[in-house]
Amino acid sequence: MATRTNPIGFFLSSDVSSAPAPAGSFATLSLSPAVLANLDLLGYRNMTAIQAASLPAALLGKDLIAQAKTGSGKTAAFGLALLANLNPRRFAVQSLILCPTRELADQVTTEIRRLARAEENIKVVTLCGGVAMRGQIASLEHGAHVVVGTPGRVLDHLERNTLDLSALNTLVLDEADRMLDMGFVDDIAKVASRCPPKRQTLLFSATYPDAIAQIAARFMRDPQRVEVASQHAEARIRQQWFEVREDERLHAVTLLLDHFRPQSTLAFCNTKQQCRDVVAVLQAGGFSALALYGELEQRERDQVLVQFSNRSCSVLVATDVAARGLDITQLEAVINVDTTPDAEVHVHRIGRTGREGQGGGEGLALNLASLDEMGAVGRIEQLQGRESDWHKISELTPASDEPLVPPMITLQIVGGRKEKIRAGDVLGALTGDCGYAKEQVGRINVNEFSTYVALDRKIAHEAARRLSAGKVKGRSVKVRLLQGEDS
Repeated sequence: MATRTNPIGFFLSSDVSSAPAPAGSFATLSLSPAVLANLDLLGYRNMTAIQAASLPAALLGKDLIAQAKTGSGKTAAFGLALLANLNPRRFAVQSLILCPTRELADQVTTEIRRLARAEENIKVVTLCGGVAMRGQIASLEHGAHVVVGTPGRVLDHLERNTLDLSALNTLVLDEADRMLDMGFVDDIAKVASRCPPKRQTLLFSATYPDAIAQIAARFMRDPQRVEVASQHAEARIRQQWFEVREDERLHAVTLLLDHFRPQSTLAFCNTKQQCRDVVAVLQAGGFSALALYGELEQRERDQVLVQFSNRSCSVLVATDVAARGLDITQLEAVINVDTTPDAEVHVHRIGRTGREGQGGGEGLALNLASLDEMGAVGRIEQLQGRESDWHKISELTPASDEPLVPPMITLQIVGGRKEKIRAGDVLGALTGDCGYAKEQVGRINVNEFSTYVALDRKIAHEAARRLSAGKVKGRSVKVRLLQGEDS
């Protein structure tokens, strides 16, 4: 099969190529000076491996299958490609990005908006379940250039004729393997059938199961395929295994946390019930732990994710599907409470820690396995090409008598984007009127109807009282500490 070399030096073909070479400068691409200047402002100096491997072909309008893990920079890869193909003066939906979860869709929307700052008035609309249709319909009526959404809600809008894709030139399937795992294949097919046949399709996936090849055959035109290595080096992850009996598995999680004392831990379970059980045990032991799984209401999911990402919660216990698409920075440890039977899923789980750009520290991957799970452990060893490092539970001793508490507490303000509240307004109220140092204020998340701010736990209770008695953007606001973080 013939191959050609792109300007970065990677080999591309309609089959598969690898990307072992170092990433190059964005200046080597056919991007406008305004886009390059914006990338520089964002701190994007050099391309990641997936960006270098995929952008040359994507900018030429080629269909592309790109295999890369979460956190590899893939959003900028397809974001720059679709923005290059977009006419800002045409107020019609020209790009559609399908994501498996609302959380990932929100992250993608934020990144596309940042990348689009080089152009005036690029409108990005998010269409996901758990949000009233009325507001989404109004946003679409006012015109949108880019739509980011979950397959079910996007299909809902198409069937109501509130979303018009006749001007679409770019379709992106993000985390395609997980969309298939979650049963979205029929919805994706229906959405794709409503897109113009002459379009560019970009498919990004962490793994490449047979179903992805089938999707490509149905919806893509002679796609080129690129694959890059994971963005974390195995040497940056210290992985240990502990054999447990079923009756000691949950208590073993508390032993791991007391021994290693990571500030931020993502614990994986294979079932929703196991998530509930682990959180109950951890909370009873004095740990700050929250669960993330399918049946939570969207408001609950939002609050859980905000608290974990802003370091107000020490442990997030999640199923694989619920955690898909989360890109949590400064994640110190991953605990596999249950061993997954899928070896690739295991590698994906532990790859969330020890990443470049997350403080430079070594990541911890701590795994519990019973005798019944040894077959799965063997498959993981085979995939990773090395034997497991086994330790005894009896080796785990508390590293401190002090409880493991998160450094921050989350404060919720009733009011968000609908009330025109911005992060700067909240920061100004806390550092100006209330007199706190900027360093005592952590991440500020402004949602549609609520604003969440992380505060140093030493000042959180007092700050809540002061903010309640004061004003944000010239008006009084209702403030509360999120339940479970106010003790």
